[in-house]
Amino acid sequence: MLPLIGMPQGAEWLIILAIFVLVFGAAKLPELARGTGQALRIFKAETKGLTDDEPKGELKAAEPVDGVAEGEIVDEREHNA
Repeated sequence: MLPLIGMPQGAEWLIILAIFVLVFGAAKLPELARGTGQALRIFKAETKGLTDDEPKGELKAAEPVDGVAEGEIVDEREHNA
């Protein structure tokens, strides 16, 4: 059985393109495409960065700081003064 709604084919793409030209105007289409391309590049870079941030191997414990107990919450302004 064929699905009622599928991907647009041939003439349907032309109709969609004509609607975009009517709605946005021919002058705005390159700007719209450029913005979409930039958004996709940023999205790809951020998702790649997420997969690269995964730790490889064992995590090391942080070095103790003089005068601060382990697990103590410290205000950085007071500690650096």
